[in-house]
Amino acid sequence: MNVLEPSLDSRGDPNDSCRILLIEDDLEMADTIRRDLSDNGYDVAHAASGVDGLIMAESGGPDLLIVDRMLPGIDGLTIVQRLRDRNMHMPVLILSALGEVNERVRGLKAGGDDYLTKPFALSELMARVEALLRRPSENRATELRIGSLTLDLIERSAKRNDRSIDLLSREFKLLAYFMARPNQVVTRGMLLEHIWDCHFLPQSNLIDVHIGKLRRKLDSPGEPQLIQSVRGQGFILLPDA
Repeated sequence: MNVLEPSLDSRGDPNDSCRILLIEDDLEMADTIRRDLSDNGYDVAHAASGVDGLIMAESGGPDLLIVDRMLPGIDGLTIVQRLRDRNMHMPVLILSALGEVNERVRGLKAGGDDYLTKPFALSELMARVEALLRRPSENRATELRIGSLTLDLIERSAKRNDRSIDLLSREFKLLAYFMARPNQVVTRGMLLEHIWDCHFLPQSNLIDVHIGKLRRKLDSPGEPQLIQSVRGQGFILLPDA
């Protein structure tokens, strides 16, 4: 158990509209953090496992996520990566007893916005929460726009210029993954892991078949091809405008 110092101050203005999800398996620590956040006006929900935390984050859309690095079931970095892959952009504060520089870098590369090493003072936790919530919300997008292509993540609809594109569920997920990474090579391994939740399909043209179907829907005659093949590497989404 990492001992937490009590918060040095309390906020004057309540934050009832700010919903925080805390994913922490140390119940004593979680209770301390949740009580301090609640005392400072935040609406706090708690999950004690990675699996429950991921479900709550995906369904509840909190304004801020505080997640422990090491969790039973699904670890904290995997949770963050899966949320980012689903284009969920709430700010994330990672808590961890692993304070080495390479661990902090791993946490930030996974999609975390800040990294706090245990043990810590609750006053520092509170300051970081406030700083994250003050950040502009422009990256918490519900709509992706790349060139002439628009993807509405709420309505689950797609358009290229003024032409509506009818996508199946897997095609929508595939396109969203590409649109979150414009001008970036996406390998078959990345697609297998993040779109099909597997790591290896021997002698399968599954990905090429789906890419082909998606291309035919995206590209009308005379329009530039948006998803292009990169020989020996994978695919890349190149904006057309």
